[in-house]
Amino acid sequence: MRLQKFWLDVVKFITTVQNPMPDIQLTAIEGNHQWLDGGSMFVNVPRAIWEKGVTVDERRRIHLFCRAVLIQCVGLNILCEASIGNFFEPKLKDRFGVEESDNMLLSSLQKAGVSPEDINIVILSHLHFDHAGGLLPSYAEIQAGNTELHFPNARYVVGERAWRRAKNPHYRDRASFVPLLLEKLESSGRLVKVGEHHLPGILEDRLTFRFSDGHTPGQMHTVFRGEKHTVVFAGDLIPGTPWLHLPVTMGYDRYPEQLIDEKAKLLNEAIASDCLMFFTHDSQVAACWVQRDEKGKFGPSNSLSQIQKMPI
Repeated sequence: MRLQKFWLDVVKFITTVQNPMPDIQLTAIEGNHQWLDGGSMFVNVPRAIWEKGVTVDERRRIHLFCRAVLIQCVGLNILCEASIGNFFEPKLKDRFGVEESDNMLLSSLQKAGVSPEDINIVILSHLHFDHAGGLLPSYAEIQAGNTELHFPNARYVVGERAWRRAKNPHYRDRASFVPLLLEKLESSGRLVKVGEHHLPGILEDRLTFRFSDGHTPGQMHTVFRGEKHTVVFAGDLIPGTPWLHLPVTMGYDRYPEQLIDEKAKLLNEAIASDCLMFFTHDSQVAACWVQRDEKGKFGPSNSLSQIQKMPI
């Protein structure tokens, strides 16, 4: 019932707008960066190959973004992902290569003219800390007793199966979830769980979801259809352009062979429908269109390093 009421509230809001379909704008929102072990990120690719195309530090870690996307339409501010934030204690902050002291997601939103109070919907593809941790206050604030989530006026939208996985993780991935974050989401009264057999279409079917299981069960990918382009949030199914090549997977993927099949399906559909693929972890490319060469290898086409209020 809560899910149905949420979409009804959104539809009611949309019908109050005099022009129901003004310009839809897309902005890439930079969150905190990470440095993660390159071998883990390219688990089945020899180091001599993966080192050629990425920035590597002295600890053999590669530079990753934790990028979100802001969709602005009919007066709504919709944020896909919340980045990693800076909630970690110092030891874990170093382990996961988070260098910034501030929550860059909030400062990037401010540069885009949007305050945390302006966000209406936060869509989380899954609940791993590098995708949802930015909802939490800083480590210093948590230590001081502040545990309130950012975006106080937003509904937090997550897939039902992704939520169940976070609440009952496997030993292999339980360190990827933050109990405090789950507690605060559950007690917020603003958590909306989406079931894959109940895919709500809002904004005249412009915003829908598709699901994948290879990286983590129930990962939810936002699909937004504008007047000019369809945008797909690739999440950790395809973290960035180096992972467009089908055989490339991460050590963090639960079911690598299934992920490859899901990736192939998405990429073929993206080419057929001319979709713009949005990446969360690529340090160089925010989004691109996809092409396939004469040998059948997928790769980027017309890459965009930055996206600021792009009409779609």
